[in-house]
Amino acid sequence: MDIDAWLWWLIGAAALGIGLVITAMPELGMLAVGAVAAAVVSGFFDGSAVAQVVVFAVVSTALIAVVRPIANRHRAQRPQLATGVDALKGRQAVVLERVDGSGGRIKLAGEVWSARALDADRAYEVGQEVDVVDIEGATAIVM
Repeated sequence: MDIDAWLWWLIGAAALGIGLVITAMPELGMLAVGAVAAAVVSGFFDGSAVAQVVVFAVVSTALIAVVRPIANRHRAQRPQLATGVDALKGRQAVVLERVDGSGGRIKLAGEVWSARALDADRAYEVGQEVDVVDIEGATAIVM
């Protein structure tokens, strides 16, 4: 049984695609695209083995050279919309029970939170507005 070169390239592309799914390495996906390009050269244009390898190398390298820096820039950017605990940092809250270095209660974003003063020597009285500096577990650190 004689298998054409284009089929070998597609088998290689499928193997790289499976590797991409298993390892989540985007470079494998770019190599898979290069293998598909080599299969096209082999199947439609009857390219030589050298032409197939050159197309594979050029397409794969070009994709890695172009896509990787773009992906790294996007990965380095902070999300524009803060969610979860990050969304609560910097917000104002109202003291419900006296807050000092050992504890207290505040109303933050419509919910009652345990709170602790950032400065252990400082105390905040009921009704006073405070700023949330950080969240540690289920305790808001305020000042």
